[in-house]
Amino acid sequence: MRPHGLLSFPLTPFTGDDTVDLAVFAAHLEQQIAAGPAALFVACGTGEFTALSPDEHRDLVTTAVQVAAGRLPVVAGCGGGPRIARDFARAAAGSGADGLLLLPPYLVSCTPAGLVDHIRYVAGATSLPITVYQRANAVLDEAAAVALLDIPTVTAIKDGRGDVDAMLRLVTAIRTSGHPRAADFGFLNGLPTAELSAQAYAAIGVESYSSAVHCFAPDIATAFHHAVRTGDQRVVRLLLAEFYLPFVTLRDQVPGYAVALVKAGARLTGLPMGAVRPPLVDVTPAHARELAAIIARGRSALATPEG
Repeated sequence: MRPHGLLSFPLTPFTGDDTVDLAVFAAHLEQQIAAGPAALFVACGTGEFTALSPDEHRDLVTTAVQVAAGRLPVVAGCGGGPRIARDFARAAAGSGADGLLLLPPYLVSCTPAGLVDHIRYVAGATSLPITVYQRANAVLDEAAAVALLDIPTVTAIKDGRGDVDAMLRLVTAIRTSGHPRAADFGFLNGLPTAELSAQAYAAIGVESYSSAVHCFAPDIATAFHHAVRTGDQRVVRLLLAEFYLPFVTLRDQVPGYAVALVKAGARLTGLPMGAVRPPLVDVTPAHARELAAIIARGRSALATPEG
């Protein structure tokens, strides 16, 4: 399984007494599915994977599989230390997930070869296809990327570093490796607000990307994705100017807003998503009002003749 296209990374809603609200989560998933993404990546970064207990993770994946009901793939986050990552992977497989997103190992620094050993160790826990998330302390070089082709269940690399030159080297190394799996191996753009880099990544052969905006404004996210895919530069420029660049300016004001601001946007849709868990901090009322105005600007842009 190698999802291709616009990818949804749903949020995890919490109640006022700090429990996962599965009913709201199911409603959120239905809204996401209705917008037509290629896959659901649940309990991942935007879904606050690092804040979840194993039981909460299992309940979220089980609910996502039930709600999706085969309409699109469900990919579950897993990560942490090697043993814990294996436990999450097995739990996701037991809950019916279609694939795994392997987040970086907890805290430790390692060589690219050591990272490949970690990936191989986690991959041994299940037969589920794995997308490897490259970011922070999980960094591949060309040799390590090619080595992933020898792990049969590793099917893609998701990049969260934003180094286009380095990513081009990985793509080229894999595509020209001569390995039987080279042509079908997948690459995803996983940067926060990946729309800003979507065209640059597409130019090096990384056309699929995750969209946090899809969580609260799927109409804007899908319109932008369609414009990029069809080469409609008028709409691309319009949405960048009126929505995405102002959104990123606001996002960058507070560490952790890559999740908290998205959750605030989902609350603006009427869903009681609750707060983020610490160490993330919630959006201030002033920033929530600014976000509402940015969303309104984006939708106004879509309603213009150019959009």
